[in-house]
Amino acid sequence: MNEKPYIPAIHMDYFLLFICTSLLIMGFIIVTSSSLHLGERVANNYLHYPVKQLIHIALGLTVATVVAFIPLKFWEQMGPWLFIAGLALLVFVLIPGIGIKVKGSIRWMAIAGIRVQVSEIVKFFSVVYMAGYVTRHQEHVQQSTYGLVKPLLLFSIACFLLLMEPDFGSAVVILVIAMGVMYLSGARLWQFLILIAIVALLAMLLVYFSPYRWARVTGFIDPWADPQNTGFQLVQALIAFGRGEIFGVGLGSGIQKLFYLPEAHTDFLFSVLAEELGLLGVMTTIILFSLLLWHTFELAVKAEQVDEKFAAFVAYGLGIWFGFQAFINMGVNMGILPTKGLTLPLMSYGGGSMIVMCAAMALLFRVYSEITEKQLGQRRGQV
Repeated sequence: MNEKPYIPAIHMDYFLLFICTSLLIMGFIIVTSSSLHLGERVANNYLHYPVKQLIHIALGLTVATVVAFIPLKFWEQMGPWLFIAGLALLVFVLIPGIGIKVKGSIRWMAIAGIRVQVSEIVKFFSVVYMAGYVTRHQEHVQQSTYGLVKPLLLFSIACFLLLMEPDFGSAVVILVIAMGVMYLSGARLWQFLILIAIVALLAMLLVYFSPYRWARVTGFIDPWADPQNTGFQLVQALIAFGRGEIFGVGLGSGIQKLFYLPEAHTDFLFSVLAEELGLLGVMTTIILFSLLLWHTFELAVKAEQVDEKFAAFVAYGLGIWFGFQAFINMGVNMGILPTKGLTLPLMSYGGGSMIVMCAAMALLFRVYSEITEKQLGQRRGQV
């Protein structure tokens, strides 16, 4: 009697599902609270932004479902081409008539009627490309300076194009992803420290010689010196945190979102959460992101244990991306970092951002599924 061919199962990471669901629900609730008045003004419909965010989440989950069924081998093979496609998108967005200009920056393109920030797609492609690069050239990265610098040449092109938009924050994020993955792949510490010093020096020079970036730094150092101009965003965010105290003023009862706090439903969503849910809401959010980062790195370690190097570096890259971006967003809102326009993953309003973040999480679910299947296969072989 012929045996049926073995078909690998799809395994669900329920702990990761709990974290992602919690962040999505909390984010949607705060987006709704922070945007009702804005929808009334913009579209004469107070449900304008909540409905659109529901659509964004639905689209994100649809894309995530597709991504979760794609084998990691496909992403490993397509990594270099995806990164080149990302560079092409960064060029296209700068072409007049293609890129959408908002508040002086050209960062968006309209894809299927949804405004997508191209840098979010590039972050996703950067994780896939770097994971594949260090998987193929891990020994080269560990022993050769050129192996360490080579991928950064491509990333420097991406950063240059991002600075042309300008989008300094996203340029920093993709560099951190690249350097973090290389370090975790075993790059020599002294080379890595020199690389960090060079990147930090270049970043400081970019800030110093850019008037609007320097204004953000001075506004961050002493926001109360010019509370109506350079320090306005930070002052309003700090007021929101101060009003929140322990338990918050109550969901929907915040004042700072009423045209005091700029971009309350996107970049400064965390401040609205702090005002309405207080320290309790802030700590819950921080704990959820901490659990996400811990669990992601735990999956990476398990992948290394079963010799799934690409899966391990994908998990490391995603953890670095989500952890670093969440830290920057929350740090800006709390006044411990200068203002940067980065969204809070899985929580802030935005179509392109939500879809890409859901796709990234689906890739992590795929990592869990494949390493679980590998572990089960090893156990079956031992029986």
